[in-house]
Amino acid sequence: MSKQAAPRRVGEKEALAVGTTIRGSAQKLNLVAALIRGRKVEDAMNILAFSKKAMAQDARKILASAIANAENNHNLDVDALVVAEASVGKSITMKRFHARGRGKSTRILKPFSRLRIVVREVEEA
Repeated sequence: MSKQAAPRRVGEKEALAVGTTIRGSAQKLNLVAALIRGRKVEDAMNILAFSKKAMAQDARKILASAIANAENNHNLDVDALVVAEASVGKSITMKRFHARGRGKSTRILKPFSRLRIVVREVEEA
């Protein structure tokens, strides 16, 4: 009497990768994710490789993981993959303090973000 396998969270010709703790705000990461939404995987990897945004390196690693999942786990054709979804959300926030003048202190928030990338295989017409 074991538990049943969880249903797939994505479609039949899709693969998924999630980065749960990316250092930086969700607003900045969303700017990077907007660059690759709806693009072919090869173009998206090039855009992220040559982007000046610091968070592009983390997004590139997650996109590479989604491509590897599609190829190895779901037997999808890598040349026909498109970034179907790149959604960003908040993760944890570390709270720190900074000593200020007259014995006071200020709170410093260090946010982390989540990035969920779904790649889909499309038939070329």
